[in-house]
Amino acid sequence: MMLRSRKQMSETNMLMILLTISGGLQDAYSYFVRGEVFSNAQTGNIVLMSTYVAKGNWHRALHYLIPVLAFAMGIFIAERLHARFKDVGFIHWRQIIVFTEMVLLCIVGFIPLGGSYDFVANALSSCACAMQVQSFRKVNSYPYASTMCIGNMRSAMESISAYMRIGDKSLLRKSLQYFLTIFVFACGAGIGGAYSLYIGNEFIWISCALLLICFVLMFIKSENDMMREDM
Repeated sequence: MMLRSRKQMSETNMLMILLTISGGLQDAYSYFVRGEVFSNAQTGNIVLMSTYVAKGNWHRALHYLIPVLAFAMGIFIAERLHARFKDVGFIHWRQIIVFTEMVLLCIVGFIPLGGSYDFVANALSSCACAMQVQSFRKVNSYPYASTMCIGNMRSAMESISAYMRIGDKSLLRKSLQYFLTIFVFACGAGIGGAYSLYIGNEFIWISCALLLICFVLMFIKSENDMMREDM
């Protein structure tokens, strides 16, 4: 008898940890190295953009508008790649997303710092982040975000409240999953904030290395993701 588990490698804690550390690194890198822009937290970019528009500083407003538009484009690209490659047998469409993200971030590492160069770098980074958050949306069957924390925090506290109300221990495990994700993101952001300025624009290649590991791991079928035969 042939059996298949529904759990995919892309939904495991191993992939979540690698992707979320990478997401934290990317946000710290774009903020500390590339002119105080968030590659992931577009709400922050919109707030800053609107502030500079109100002040009449159009050049600085554009500095924040570009990553917002690039993030939106990244979501669109991810969906188009999903539609185009979802039925390809030899490679998973999420691996194509990871590979594309890795290429974009690798290019960012070659772009010099400062001025209009940062416009391009931030656009590529935001596009890559959007592709990741759009494509990897579950861990252990729970919806999550690997590049930002607000949704994860809301889900964690919602689960704790529900656990206190009805006592279902699965809700407590769910909240712990979200707290783990937030902690991992904070670790990535902390490492990025502490070391990105010392290394410079090449720091983003650490994210590329993490994504490369994800790409390779997704070729490996875990026990929960394998077809197996009961004799």
